[in-house]
Amino acid sequence: MQLPFIYPIKRLLPVLFAIAFATVLLLENLTPVTAQLSQSPAQEIRGVWLTNNDFDIVRHRAKLQDAIEQLRRLNFNTVYPLVWNDGYTLYPSAVAQRMGIPFLFKGAEGQDVIADIIAQARRQGLLAIPWFEFGFMAPLTSELASEHPNWLTQKRDGTKTSISAAGEVAWLNPFHPEVQKFITDLVVEVVTKYNADGIQFDDHMSLPVDFGYDKYTIDLYTKETGNPPPPNPQAQAWMQWRADKITAFMIKLNQAVKARKPNAIFSVSPNYYDFAYKFQLQDWLNWVRLGIVDELVMQVYRDDLQTFNSKLTRPEIIETQQLIPTGIGIMSGLRNRPVSMQQIQSQVRAAQGRGLGVVFFYYESLWDYAPEPVAQRQNGFLALFPNQVLRDISQITTRKPSYNSLSLPLYTKGSVGQRTRGYFLEVAVAGGQPRRILMDTGSAGLRVPKEFLGNFPIRRTGKVVKEVLNDGTILQGELVYTNARIGPIPTEEPIPVQVVTSRQCIAQKPNCSAKSGTPFSGIIGVNYFEKSLPHNPLRKLPGNFSNGFIVTGNSNGGNSSLILGLTAENREGFKMTSLSKQPAISGIPGSRWDSRLNGVCITITGSSMNNTCNSKMLTDTGTNSGFTEIKSASLAGKLKPGKLRPENKVQVTIPGIFDYSVVPGNRDGFDLWNINVSPGAQHPVVVNSGIGFFDKYDVLFDPINGQQGFRDRN
Repeated sequence: MQLPFIYPIKRLLPVLFAIAFATVLLLENLTPVTAQLSQSPAQEIRGVWLTNNDFDIVRHRAKLQDAIEQLRRLNFNTVYPLVWNDGYTLYPSAVAQRMGIPFLFKGAEGQDVIADIIAQARRQGLLAIPWFEFGFMAPLTSELASEHPNWLTQKRDGTKTSISAAGEVAWLNPFHPEVQKFITDLVVEVVTKYNADGIQFDDHMSLPVDFGYDKYTIDLYTKETGNPPPPNPQAQAWMQWRADKITAFMIKLNQAVKARKPNAIFSVSPNYYDFAYKFQLQDWLNWVRLGIVDELVMQVYRDDLQTFNSKLTRPEIIETQQLIPTGIGIMSGLRNRPVSMQQIQSQVRAAQGRGLGVVFFYYESLWDYAPEPVAQRQNGFLALFPNQVLRDISQITTRKPSYNSLSLPLYTKGSVGQRTRGYFLEVAVAGGQPRRILMDTGSAGLRVPKEFLGNFPIRRTGKVVKEVLNDGTILQGELVYTNARIGPIPTEEPIPVQVVTSRQCIAQKPNCSAKSGTPFSGIIGVNYFEKSLPHNPLRKLPGNFSNGFIVTGNSNGGNSSLILGLTAENREGFKMTSLSKQPAISGIPGSRWDSRLNGVCITITGSSMNNTCNSKMLTDTGTNSGFTEIKSASLAGKLKPGKLRPENKVQVTIPGIFDYSVVPGNRDGFDLWNINVSPGAQHPVVVNSGIGFFDKYDVLFDPINGQQGFRDRN
C-alpha cells in the first residue's frame, strides 16, 4: 500500500485495474462454515491510515493533537499509524538497532511519534493499530538488505528486485528462519512497547509469485518434495507450497502476538483474493478461515463505481464479513490526483449498504489535498458518519477456525531418519519448526525427540513414561505439557507430549528400529484406544476438527492426505462398523474405543485359517508390513512363523464392509506379510493391516459414535 511521495503509483494503477478482472481462484481441500452474522454498529470500522506522507503532521504534537481531535469530531474510530517502511522503523526499536538499522524518525521535539499517536488516540476514544506496511519488502540499498544479502530471495533469472507501488524493492525471504525471527521480533516489540490495540499487515506481507528461486528456498523445496522448484513460477504445487509456508508463518506470528496481548487485533489489509493469491502468494482467505485474522480491510482503489461495487460482493468478502469486522480500503486522494467528495461518498455509502466499514488512504488527502474546500470536505465526512461508534478490543477473543474440515498432506518422508514407507504429517511442538512426524493410526500420543521442541512454555511433570511399539522398540522419556500445531491448526490448550530421550529393543524383538541407530522421526499416534497418557492429540483440536478424521492412501503415485473433521459430505461412500467402548481414564478427554475391529474373517492359503471369523484387526499406518498374530500354532497348519510366500494368499474381510486380499511378496510396505505365534496373546487371531491396506481403502475414524468406515478407492 506504500505510496512514497505518491508519483510511482501512477505507473502501477492501470496494471492493477487490468488485473482486477482475473478469474476467481477456488480454494481446495476445505469445507468452510459461515454463521449468518452481519457487522454490528459496535464493530463498524471507520479508519484512516497515517502514512509517511503524513509525517509532517504526526511529528508535531500540536498538529497531531488537532488531527486526532478532528477525526473524533467526525466520528472516526480507528487510526493505523505506519511503523515499518523502507527498511526502517518509525519508532525507536531495539530490534532494529541490533541489526544496525538507524532510527531516523524522531518527532520535532525529540518525542516518540508512535507513542504520541497511540496516547492521543486513546484520549479521544480511537483505536490505534500500528501498520506494518512494508512487510517482507525492503529497498535493495537499505542497511537491512546490504547487511543480510542471504536474507533476500530472487527470481529464477537471479533478479533480486521488483517494481511495486513503492518503487523498486527487494524481498526478504519469508521462508528463511532468520527473516521470520526478525519480523516476529519487530511485531512483538511494537505490541509490547506500546500495549498497542493491535497490529496490521497489508498486501506486502506476501511474496510476488516470480520469487523463491534463491538457494535456501530451492534447497528447502527440494528436500521436502524430492524435486527442485519448477521453472514456471505459477506451477500449482509450487505456488501452494510457498503460500502454505507464508500461512504457517502468519499462524506463528499470530500466536506470538496473542501470547503478549490476547485481545490485540490481528488485522490484515490485502488486495482482493484472486490477485492476492495468484500474484502475491497471499492466501488471506485461508488465514481468515483458520481463525488468525480479527479484522480485514480489503483495498479497493477504483474510480468507477460499478467496478468498485463488484468487489464488495465477491464471495470471499461475503464470507469474511460473516466472521469478523470487515472494511474496504478507499482512496481519498493523492497529492497529484485528488478525489472528489462525491466519489468518496458514493463509495462509502455502497460499502455501508453492504454492512462494511471503511478505511481511507490516507490522512492528508481527506481534506488537505482535495478539490473542495476543507469545511465542505469535513462536512461531507460528518454526513457519512453522523453518529459516534466506538470500538472495544475487550470483545476480541481467540477465534476458532471456520472450517468444518481440512485436508492436510501426508508426506512419504520424515524430517529425520529413514523408513521403507510411511505417512508423515507436519507437526510443530512448543513453537518449534514444523517437523514431518510419522502418523500412526495404531498408537496414541505425540512422542518426539527433545530437539523438536521450540521456545513456547513447557510444563514438566517429572513423570517418565514408556511406550512399546509394534516392532519391539521401547520409547522412554518425560511426559510434558505444551502447545502443538498439527498442519496449520493449533491445539486449543497444552497437550501431553512424551519427550523421548532413549530407545531400546525388547528381548523378544532384538532387531527393532532402535538397534539400527536411525534417528527418531517422532510419532503422532492418532488412535482412540489410549491406555495411558499421552492421549491422541487430535482430541484437542478446535471445533469440528476434533470429531474424527479420514486417511486416504497414495497408491499408484497419488497424493495421500489426512482429512480433519467429519461432515455429512466427506462421510459419503463409507461403509461403517462399530467399535467397543472402553472405560474412561482420568486425563483422557472424550470416549475411548477399542480400535481393533470385531468380526473380522481371515483366510490364509495353506493354513488352518479358512474364513476364520472370530478375528480382530487393527488398521495401522504405523506398521509397514501386514501380519497375523495367532495364539495357537495349530491355526498355522503347516506354515512356519515368519514371512509368508506368494502361494499363501491372505484374504481379510468384514462381510459387507471391506474385502482385502494380498499375495505375499517381498516389498515391505506393500505386499510383505508375516505370521507370528504368540501363546500369551489375548485373542485367538489378531490381524494388523499394515500400511498397504490404505492403498485400497480410505479409512474413517469416528470417536464420537465409535465407528470406523471403509471406502474402496477403486
